[in-house]
Amino acid sequence: MTSPAAAYELAQVNISRLQAPLDSPQLKDFVDALDPVNAVADAADGFVWRLQSDDGNATDVSVFGEDWLIINLTVWRDSDALTAFMYQGQHRELLTRRNEWFERIREAMTALWWVPAGHRPTVAEAEERLLHLRAHGATAYAFTLRTSFPPGEARPLLEPQGVPERQGF
Repeated sequence: MTSPAAAYELAQVNISRLQAPLDSPQLKDFVDALDPVNAVADAADGFVWRLQSDDGNATDVSVFGEDWLIINLTVWRDSDALTAFMYQGQHRELLTRRNEWFERIREAMTALWWVPAGHRPTVAEAEERLLHLRAHGATAYAFTLRTSFPPGEARPLLEPQGVPERQGF
């Protein structure tokens, strides 16, 4: 018998607003690290899938229709697998330098949610979850590593009156 947790995988999106073009000297270290870090992620215990275009990463995938935003969209076995990757090795080193490459945004730029095992989220789905987190805070529909929810199906909350659909970009 399959456990309920095994029926779900953890989707993760994070978006960042670039401080400079990807081909600029300012972003050279970040761009040079993409392939090696993606290779480590692909081989990490608990890694399931990541969004990528023909060039092997997702820096040219449009998110929220903004040219200066880049997206990282992945699926993991669970939050333990995701955090083990995030806070070790070269990825951890890059996290410590993120302020050199990306603007600081006050709105949530990362969201997590459970997907049925085998489901691969779309950019539109990721955008929706991130906007839901911004509008409602952490819920079972969209949450953070600090405020997580157990695996399972979740429905969005109704949009409150007067809250704009897109904010903070």
